[in-house]
Amino acid sequence: MIGIIDYGMGNLRSVQKAFGLLGATAVILRSPGELDHVERVVLPGVGAFADGMQHLTQRGWVQPFLRHIESGKPTLGICLGMQLLFESSEEDAVSPDRPVVGLGVLPGRVVRFCGDQYGPGLKKVPHMGWNTIAWTRDDPLFAGLLDGPAVYFVHSYYAKPVEPATAAPIASSFADYGGSFCASVWRENIWATQFHPEKSQRVGLHMLRNFVAT
Repeated sequence: MIGIIDYGMGNLRSVQKAFGLLGATAVILRSPGELDHVERVVLPGVGAFADGMQHLTQRGWVQPFLRHIESGKPTLGICLGMQLLFESSEEDAVSPDRPVVGLGVLPGRVVRFCGDQYGPGLKKVPHMGWNTIAWTRDDPLFAGLLDGPAVYFVHSYYAKPVEPATAAPIASSFADYGGSFCASVWRENIWATQFHPEKSQRVGLHMLRNFVAT
């Protein structure tokens, strides 16, 4: 059983429908207590980082969700759901030295696409549309796929993991949009993608099938 967290910020039905196409049972979780009844959890998300954290907090999801992760059950973050797993974000921050605090599951911060390569007549922000990714490690989410597939992105911010010095890297794939950025992460029972697998057609469904099989 797969649970999709409803905290008021996700494209829940499209994620649920994608799992349904695979023959997997996915239910939308309306309250934190329902986490105890599912084996895998998806944290989707569309919108701003501060709003996402506020909704998770006000609806009582934070501690139950963290306990779910600590239990070792498979967890998948999608788009904003990936970003919320990190320590902080500069989106909606009062100042650069006062970022918005995230869930802190993964070390690192979320930053905006910025620089001379972005702007009128150059790279547009948000980054929207299809882009290829290249993986840097054997992530089970990509098992059976050829490297370099195209997936669908919609975002203005991306995560910058702080990679451990003595353990496996957190980032598992990268994409290029005016420079390289982290497209997905994997650590133990946690997977997350900046792109939308539920909108990435055959490739995305293959990744979701791999998540179901973890």
